[in-house]
Amino acid sequence: MNRWTPPLPDDPAATDTAAPLDITRLLTTITDNLVGMIYRCRIDATWTMEYVSEGCYKLTGYRPDELVFNNRVSYDQMTLPKDRERVNRAIHAALEANEAFDVEYRIRRADGQVRWVLERGVGLHNAHGQLAWIEGFIQDISERMAANEALHEAVRRYRSLFEHATEGIFQTTPEGRYLNANPALARIYGHASPDELIAHLHDIPRQLYVQPERRAEFVRLMQEQGAVRNFESQVYRCDGRVIWISENARAVKNADGSVQFFEGTVVDITERKQHDAVLEHQARHDSLTGLPNRSLLRDRIEQAIGKARRDGHLVAVVFVDLDHFKLINDSLGHHVGDRLLLEVADRLIACVRGHDSVGRQGGDEFVLVLTEMHDDNEIVSIVSRLLEVISQPWVDNGQEYGLSCSVGVSCFPQDGDDPDALLRCADAAMYKAKATGRGTYHFYTPELNQAVSERLELENSLRHALERGEFRVHYQPRIEVVSGRIIGAEALIRWDCPGKGLVQPDSFISIAEETGLIIQIGQWILQEACRQNSAWQRAGLAPIVVSVNLSPIQFRHAGLVSSVADALVQARLDPSYLELELTESFVMHDAERINVAMQSLKRLGVDIAVDDFGTGYSSLSYLKRFPVDRLKIDKSFVRDIDSDPDDAAIVRAIITLGHALGLKVVAEGVETPAHLEFLQQHDCDELQGYYFSRPVPAADMEALLHGQADGGCRCRAGLDAHAAAPCNCGGHPGE
Repeated sequence: MNRWTPPLPDDPAATDTAAPLDITRLLTTITDNLVGMIYRCRIDATWTMEYVSEGCYKLTGYRPDELVFNNRVSYDQMTLPKDRERVNRAIHAALEANEAFDVEYRIRRADGQVRWVLERGVGLHNAHGQLAWIEGFIQDISERMAANEALHEAVRRYRSLFEHATEGIFQTTPEGRYLNANPALARIYGHASPDELIAHLHDIPRQLYVQPERRAEFVRLMQEQGAVRNFESQVYRCDGRVIWISENARAVKNADGSVQFFEGTVVDITERKQHDAVLEHQARHDSLTGLPNRSLLRDRIEQAIGKARRDGHLVAVVFVDLDHFKLINDSLGHHVGDRLLLEVADRLIACVRGHDSVGRQGGDEFVLVLTEMHDDNEIVSIVSRLLEVISQPWVDNGQEYGLSCSVGVSCFPQDGDDPDALLRCADAAMYKAKATGRGTYHFYTPELNQAVSERLELENSLRHALERGEFRVHYQPRIEVVSGRIIGAEALIRWDCPGKGLVQPDSFISIAEETGLIIQIGQWILQEACRQNSAWQRAGLAPIVVSVNLSPIQFRHAGLVSSVADALVQARLDPSYLELELTESFVMHDAERINVAMQSLKRLGVDIAVDDFGTGYSSLSYLKRFPVDRLKIDKSFVRDIDSDPDDAAIVRAIITLGHALGLKVVAEGVETPAHLEFLQQHDCDELQGYYFSRPVPAADMEALLHGQADGGCRCRAGLDAHAAAPCNCGGHPGE
């Protein structure tokens, strides 16, 4: 073995290394530089210190000479009274057992700070064998104690969350056995306790999942991706009832990458699934007759056209309109009218074959889709039978009524090759039948183009409106209730059509949506609203939020997020000054997918509002998860809040709901002082309506903002000539 050999004495280095070791100096260096205090104290009532190291000052704030022999303070006095007795007991117990001691306690430093310390020591005997001194070491452990306390608090909070969470929480083995579960999961699955659930469910794929392959899919995703999101399955409760659940989970892995267990959350979504099924049916079926509605009819026509192309057959679209239905409905009441519509629906169903469809277009209009037709004679045969069946007298509550209908027919391929064209042509043919005396039918011919031509003319004009610069954006101010100031404005499109004047959106938006032009038009509105808002800010006006309505077709478009981002960049507008509005009915139609799109928009920094709130069917479990900033109460509820208790109650409820979800609430359609007073009393956040201003051109909106900036009317936001009523604040608008 190699050993270290000292250098020769004549080596200068050898002289240094051979110098005698100064033990006293070495120990002094060590004790003075230790992070803590070495001490020797007497075993007396005050633990009188006989020696303390230089670390005393850093630990206690006292110099060694102040602590030794209790010159200024005794160490016992520094120990917090709450800890003193416990410390004394622990030390004396160790001394009596002739053992070293370890004790943690708190001291108060000279500067008043309270610190945690750890003291380790051992008793020493005098020449007579009596315990006389303690020698030991004291160090500051405040940081460790704080970390421990934080850890304990985190554990306590986690346990509280685990035990009291409304969502089920679990840990399972990959093989399908529960390791842990919280009370909420036990309740979801119908068990009395987590222990009962764990004991009962020892084979998750077969005992829990209605379709075991869903568990296999769950495990596959966890193995491949390490997590699942919103994984929906049907499962059995312990009472045998089937429910729907949604799982979010992740795989917890060992150091070698193997899966140790799965952990995650479970939510019972049975109610939501039932609601979705109802909504889906309502969205595609008529609520009165249960027949396919306009949306589903278009799908049926599309499918029929596709099959007819393959098979070389005809498709007939038959538009049926009841004659004089309005007279019956208005004179006898809607309840009689509804019963008549149900009777007509049954009669029409009896006239068609199994592969045909009957739907309700709306009002007293029905549509038949006749498939696998070979020639016009087959179509005439069915239509003639239809006219005969409908013309049979109808008896209701002992009263007999005579019925008739007017029928228009269009055919694929000669009259059109898409649902919209065939419906338009059948509608035009139906009006021709009405014009020729009712109670008859008419096939579409090119001569019936007048009605279709007018629509096509409008559609064609609409296609060129953008390039011709015919669109305008008007702005309707949004008022903050607390300050009475304009804090936002809704951007509303207007079409200045040559020869027709200013065309309102109701007349052309539906055409734009059907033709897909809404994508380009919507992008133009977005860019123009952002540009104008940025221009107002650059002009020195106080920033406001401008709201832009999104069509469902726009929202479903893959390029929506990028188009919003581009509009903001081009206008150099901060995203916080743009708000996008979606109607409640659309938001709830496909909530899960729409929520994902909303999250993408929110990441841009824009606000999101739910428009026409109260007119749709909202699931609160979805609403609370949506990244929504505002609810806009539909004006139909605001109109009569001062006279209709039901409307008043609905508005109060929406305000309360919005605030409970942390949302701003905007009331639309505010038109009277009574509306304003009611909404102020019930803490509505923001208001919009003719009481303040109609939608106005950008220049007039700018004037309103200038008037406000110049110290004008605050309670009515600088009401201008477009307002429906004079300002009632006692001053002049815009002063």
